[in-house]
Amino acid sequence: MDTLMTASPQLTEPRRSSRAERRRLLRCDATSARLAELHAVRDLLADAAEVIEHGWVQHAWFAVATPRGERLLTARQVRHVYEYPVTGACLAGSVVLAAGGPDQARTQLVQRTLDLTWHALLDDLEPPAALCPSPQVRAMRLLDLTRWNDAPRRTQGEVVDLVRRTTSLARVHAAATRHQ
Repeated sequence: MDTLMTASPQLTEPRRSSRAERRRLLRCDATSARLAELHAVRDLLADAAEVIEHGWVQHAWFAVATPRGERLLTARQVRHVYEYPVTGACLAGSVVLAAGGPDQARTQLVQRTLDLTWHALLDDLEPPAALCPSPQVRAMRLLDLTRWNDAPRRTQGEVVDLVRRTTSLARVHAAATRHQ
C-alpha cells in the first residue's frame, strides 16, 4: 500500500505539467489568432479608407454608376453593387465593400472591424471585454455608426479620420494582446 501512495505523486506530475503545457499552447494559439485577426482588420481598414477617399455617401450604403446616372443604394438594394461600378460608400458600406461586398457583411472580419470602429468613435481605447457582442448590440452599434456618418455637417475627411483612428486602435489592441 505504501508503494502505491508514493508512486501516485510521480505519476501525476507528468500529467500536471502536460496539462499546463496544453493550456500554455492554447493561450499561444488564441494570442496568435487574435493578432492575425487584428492584422486583417488593419488591412481591411486601409482598403475602406481608399473606398471613402474615392467617393463617400450619406443616407445610403453605396453609390453606383448606372446607365441613367448615379444611384444611391440602401440596405435593401445592395445587390446592385454587383451589377454596376461603385462610385462611393458610407462608413459601414466602405468596410463591407473592402471585404468583398455585401456577401461578406456578416463575416467575423467585417463584424469585428465595425465593432472596433464603434470603439474608436467613442475614443474607447481599452480592449473590449466581449469580442463577440450580441446581435442586438451589434445592430445598435451599426446604427450609431450610420447616424454618425449621416450627421448633417459630417465631412468625408472626418470619416477617413475615424477609419485611421480605428487602425491605430487595432495597433493598440495588438500591443495589449502581445503584452498579455
